[in-house]
Amino acid sequence: MENLRILVVDDVFTNRFLLSELIRMTGNEAVLAENGERAIEILKNQPIHLVFMDIEMPVMNGVETTQYIRKEMDPPLNLIPIIALTAHNPELFFEDFSDVGFDELITKPYSIEKIRDKIRTLVP
Repeated sequence: MENLRILVVDDVFTNRFLLSELIRMTGNEAVLAENGERAIEILKNQPIHLVFMDIEMPVMNGVETTQYIRKEMDPPLNLIPIIALTAHNPELFFEDFSDVGFDELITKPYSIEKIRDKIRTLVP
């Protein structure tokens, strides 16, 4: 799927930059946010099709942001696909965060194949 607007939420500039470049290589547009508070502002004001959400961030972390989106935002925004970005062990991740509302998980390091697969899986 191409021509999607994908929100990348990560407090580390180099992570945002790398992920945005990989997203562009898939034919999609990346919109960047440095924390969850900024991500919510973007979601309220721009059309976004998918979110890549880092877990550990200052201001408002990925867990808090995803819970806010799922519980406080109106449809269809509360149903937007959200992919967790983490360096954690993926087998343990969903045990710890299964009730948060993430749809998928990508572990670092990122690759274009991982990004493309997750986009295809979550956006029809």
